[in-house]
Amino acid sequence: MAEYVQVSTATETRGQAVELARSVVTGRLAAGAQIVGPVVSVFWHEGRFGTGEEWQLLLKTRTDRYAELESRLLRDHPWKNPEVSAVPIVAGSAAYLRWVSAIVGPPESE
Repeated sequence: MAEYVQVSTATETRGQAVELARSVVTGRLAAGAQIVGPVVSVFWHEGRFGTGEEWQLLLKTRTDRYAELESRLLRDHPWKNPEVSAVPIVAGSAAYLRWVSAIVGPPESE
């Protein structure tokens, strides 16, 4: 399993994205966040086809912190059923990955 993941979610407004990013980064659940937007989304939701503009959050964390990060995002997200997904970071500069490890705190169970 990869030691690091990039987690993504999206919000309706830039302000919501900034608040979620601030919450998880200051809480040491993610080392950093990029907010991209607006982006156009095309989707099915509650049986209907839709399109809309969203603000995408990209968060970097260690795999051992993913569950806590997901829990916080789901708790604080303004949507009832937001996308929260992770993809493994299979390679990265050694200095960058050391930085992610140093910034993200230990799991709460430790």
